[in-house]
Amino acid sequence: MDINAHTQFCGVIGNPVEHSLSPAVHNAAFQKLGVNCVYLAWKVETIGDAIKGLRAIGNFRGASVTIPHKVSAMPFLDEVDPTAQQIGAINTIVAEKGRLTGYNTDATGALRALREGGVELKGTDIVMLGSGGAARAIAFGLAAQSGADKLTLLGVDDKERATLAADVRSKTALAIEDFHLDETVLGRTVPGAQILIHCTPIGMSPKVDNTCVPASLLHAGLTVMDIVYNPRETRLLKEAKRVGCKTIPGLEMFLNQAVTQFELWTNQSAPVDVMRAVLESRFQ
Repeated sequence: MDINAHTQFCGVIGNPVEHSLSPAVHNAAFQKLGVNCVYLAWKVETIGDAIKGLRAIGNFRGASVTIPHKVSAMPFLDEVDPTAQQIGAINTIVAEKGRLTGYNTDATGALRALREGGVELKGTDIVMLGSGGAARAIAFGLAAQSGADKLTLLGVDDKERATLAADVRSKTALAIEDFHLDETVLGRTVPGAQILIHCTPIGMSPKVDNTCVPASLLHAGLTVMDIVYNPRETRLLKEAKRVGCKTIPGLEMFLNQAVTQFELWTNQSAPVDVMRAVLESRFQ
């Protein structure tokens, strides 16, 4: 595809972004469908300045928003989709006729990954590790669509975790508990859970030997989803698989949320097979 004066551009806003596979995935999809658009990676420290700069460029079509900007980007947009507003975090910006709208595709991406993995959510006791932007999205997604009995939030940032727990309690009917993430609390909560969802950066490349869940707590009746997608199989997932857990890799959530982003930017059905092939090729 030739880049010309009519080429639109999208990109990922975050810090760090060096590990991101979004450029490869979205550029392959644009090329497959002949969409005159390119996707870049932008390491951003000051989110307000970055959005102001992007807003000033006429060919800007949209962005993915990742750690640490999913919450802090919201005040700089013209509009936020009601679902994302309830979540209190975005992961997608769409530019349309000079207006910037925020969306959140993390929640649908995570729930679809669980369901496509054959996981029954209704009536379950779910433990979630982490309380950042992705955790917020998944917590509200679970509250709205899963039919789970209880969600237990564990996190190291006590203020962030308590705020998320209070938000879910006040806006939904899902029973929720929250505790500081440490080995004692893990030992009290993980053995009785049916689903464990890991939403922290621990175990992400290059620190692939790290995990925050002792292997001794994992049990065969547990489904483990790790939203870290690089590496494809984290230490947590390897140890979970070893004891007979059903495992859902972060690649599945990443693919599903990227598909929805692509469709928001292009108003076309995403070439899911092409996007999956690009992701899988990175982990051969």
